[in-house]
Amino acid sequence: MELRDLQYFEVIATTGHIGRAAEKLGRTQPALSKSVRRIESEIGTKLLVKSGRGVALTTAGRVMLERARSLRMSVEQNLREMADIAKGAVGNVRVGSGATTAEYLLPLVCSRILREAPGIKFEISIGMNDVLRTALNDGKVDIVVGPVTKGDESNYTVHRLGEDSVVVAAARGHPLTRKKATIADLQDYGWVLPARSVVTRQWIDAAFASRDLSEPDVAIQTNNISLSPRLIAPTDLLTFISRRNLGRGRVGEPLVEISLPETTMHREVVAVHRNSSYMPPAVERFIAILKQEAGPALEAIPEFELS
Repeated sequence: MELRDLQYFEVIATTGHIGRAAEKLGRTQPALSKSVRRIESEIGTKLLVKSGRGVALTTAGRVMLERARSLRMSVEQNLREMADIAKGAVGNVRVGSGATTAEYLLPLVCSRILREAPGIKFEISIGMNDVLRTALNDGKVDIVVGPVTKGDESNYTVHRLGEDSVVVAAARGHPLTRKKATIADLQDYGWVLPARSVVTRQWIDAAFASRDLSEPDVAIQTNNISLSPRLIAPTDLLTFISRRNLGRGRVGEPLVEISLPETTMHREVVAVHRNSSYMPPAVERFIAILKQEAGPALEAIPEFELS
């Protein structure tokens, strides 16, 4: 079984269409079809079946996709390991981060590493937890820094860094800032929130549902945390944001917290990476410095206003 055939199969399985896979790979459709038939001939079973205008994985195909992806990542890791050995401390660190940790923690870590080892290069991707875990599983990032999510303990190596709180916030002068608000009062206003696949959205939805209240009425759904305060400032919309983002000089400076214990989410900040026998030296160095810098950085909560 040739490695190239497995690589072609992974792209076909991911796109669900041989034509699109051929365009992506710069190969002809017959060549890709032939590569799949070679694998099927060797293992003695079908991997793909027609589905509409595309293809779908059989049960064996789903298993083969996981094996092909694992093999590709292993080859990529081996190549990087050889390069790291040749270059010593010089290397690349591919970091996936939530917006809050990217703004208040990563600058400290990256600037220190660049002082100590200027040959190390960083690739930083900012995103929501679901997108970042997918990137980690696909081998597109080495490590993810941000809030812990369900399944992290069983799926990854977890490094605990500190704690964070997520709170309801509104523009200064919002009607809820002029009275002692209850969680029921929050139902009267629209919200700016991330997608349902994001942990903070799931948590605030559950906070309402557990009290027999209707879920937040989402007027704007966005994964851009820096955009939320600007969307909310001229309106009566509410949002659910890290308390660290509120306060003078912060991304959420136009907002104030609507203080309610039942809508305050306490979450753990972690760094996670794949369970692997090999970790590039540059990534190991990043993790060590991250753990040193995280404690003081996460304890330094900025000044913020309560409604």
